Amino acid sequence: MKTIDKIYINGEFITPEGTEYFDLISPTTNEQLGKVLLGNQKDTQNAIAAAKEAFKTFSKTTTTERIQYLQNIKTSIAKRKEEFINVMIEEYGGTKQFATISYEYMLKGFESTINLLNTYDFTKTMGESEVQMTPLGVVGIIIPWNSSNGFICSKLSTAIAAGCTAVIKPSEMSAQQTQLITECLHEAGLPKGIFNIVNGLGEIVGAEISRNPDIAKISFTGSTNVGKIIAKEAVNTMKRVTLELGGKSPNIILDDANFSEAIPLAVIAAYMNSGQACIAGTRLLVPENRLEDVKKIIKEVLSNTIVGDPKNETTAVGPMVSTKQYERVQNYIQIGIDEGAEVLIGGLGKPEGLEKGNFVKPTVFVNVNNQMRIAREEIFGPVLSIITYKTEEEAIEIANDTTYGLQAYVSSSDEKRAHKVASQINAGRVQINRIGHDPMAPFGGFKQSGIGREFGTIGLEAYLEPKALIR
Repeated sequence: MKTIDKIYINGEFITPEGTEYFDLISPTTNEQLGKVLLGNQKDTQNAIAAAKEAFKTFSKTTTTERIQYLQNIKTSIAKRKEEFINVMIEEYGGTKQFATISYEYMLKGFESTINLLNTYDFTKTMGESEVQMTPLGVVGIIIPWNSSNGFICSKLSTAIAAGCTAVIKPSEMSAQQTQLITECLHEAGLPKGIFNIVNGLGEIVGAEISRNPDIAKISFTGSTNVGKIIAKEAVNTMKRVTLELGGKSPNIILDDANFSEAIPLAVIAAYMNSGQACIAGTRLLVPENRLEDVKKIIKEVLSNTIVGDPKNETTAVGPMVSTKQYERVQNYIQIGIDEGAEVLIGGLGKPEGLEKGNFVKPTVFVNVNNQMRIAREEIFGPVLSIITYKTEEEAIEIANDTTYGLQAYVSSSDEKRAHKVASQINAGRVQINRIGHDPMAPFGGFKQSGIGREFGTIGLEAYLEPKALIR
């Protein structure tokens, strides 16, 4: 068993003042992997003070210096590829497929941020005035357990690019992953206080970050409910916020799509990261007169979808991160049954032979209407709802009939038609005939999927404050 008893403040691994331990449990076996000593309010205040002091000089660094720091971090992370992949599999239950992609995205994120810095002009002319894009200050970064290190890398690289310093609160459930990324960041040789990492609970560490007046901005990824709590607290000190929250992404398969390609892609979109993804395409909208075709293809695809040990390269769906998450997904499957939806495949209980871990049967519901809870609420597990439509206009209406608006998907053999439909969907990103990521394009949500955007120029400017010099 591994004990993690250090946090990172002002360039040093230190023992926190907090005394509470949190057990780290394998989602694959439910055996204890280790434990982590949690930081407390005082630890968080110390981290914020270190970041505030470091900001005085770091905010004045040149673009060249910041690029070098980002390159140093990337080089350090590149040395430990297998460790990053393996610790995500062990601690989080991410499949080897997903953990490998996640690692590659981490490195690409640094590359795109460096490219952005090479082209971004921090001084602009607007009207007759000079406008300086100045770093905001200390950024509080609060992240969830799904792809923990990926979130640290993307948010911290943007903060560094802007000239901001950071206090990071990862999920306590991701402590082993956090330890590895912290070691890499330490090796990169950044000035003291540029980044500080405090393991701890949201109601203690996260709450202090949200209310502390020395935090200028919060960048949060997580549930909509927690995002609302953070936003309410942040407004008391007028903190800037970027909130990337939940989703209930629609996936519209138009009647002219190649169903033999579009439906397997839809399954991948629904079950990515074992369904524990805010961008998962969990509402599949299909033409009413093609439902039987869809059902047949779905059954074929899922008969070849492997659920099991996340270490195996062929595994497509791994365990839920915790027993609590497993029970949440089971509860939603029962809700779907109670609401009158039909289980096409999957259902309650664990797959045969996987009783020890938090494994869910990949489940598909048909006879779903868009007012059912399984169609409206974020489940965060491998549960897909198939909803039929009669016309293209109805499909768009159903897609937009949600409190969320993070991501959407459209499939059609006609590129212009797909583009036209995609343009009418209220979501921050719409994937057309593919599943991809553009690190230079903005990412974030409409409606209750969040506030603000990450990545690219728009993401960078969320960490900057414009100052106009009128002469």
